[in-house]
Amino acid sequence: MILGIGNPNDRYRYNRHNVGFMCLDYLANKYSISFLPSRNDYYLAEHKVGENYFSLIKPSNYVNNSGFSAMQALSKYRASIDDLLVIHDDVYLTTGTFRVKLTGGDGGHKGVSSIIYHLSSDDVARIRIGVGGKEFSQDNIAEYVLSDFCKEDDRLLIEVFENCSALVEAFICGGIKQLLDVNSKLAKPNNNSDINS
Repeated sequence: MILGIGNPNDRYRYNRHNVGFMCLDYLANKYSISFLPSRNDYYLAEHKVGENYFSLIKPSNYVNNSGFSAMQALSKYRASIDDLLVIHDDVYLTTGTFRVKLTGGDGGHKGVSSIIYHLSSDDVARIRIGVGGKEFSQDNIAEYVLSDFCKEDDRLLIEVFENCSALVEAFICGGIKQLLDVNSKLAKPNNNSDINS
């Protein structure tokens, strides 16, 4: 189960805060699948890699309430927290980079905070996608994450999404262990990934 964090309204579509949704859209396009409304508070796309079925989850409520959608999805699929991988923005990482995080605090991200709260655990596997840039400062964090990416960010995002796609497929097929194996290969010198647990 892959959950992206973002805001559902179209006016937020290309915001930095919505890079989790953007990554899931990239995956859906790759697998030629579409998101459909569900009976719960999220949009859902389902597919399989090999013999492994998976779900892409986009909460239909706002970032700060992402945890409620995560809780609903785990309940629907009778899944455990180990079956969940969250993809979200991280303003403290430079655009074009990403990090894997397996446990720990929310890093100031209210969507992650909501997930930790509703699942009563911080043992949530995450891919943090960098959205930071020279325009960012602590004084304008809300304004910055709700602003759109620059045109020159497009190439960097595609590269990150392709790497995230490899991580997602590894997670689907082999769980955390395989995800870490693939991440270690992506994290070779001059690459933009590492493990931060």
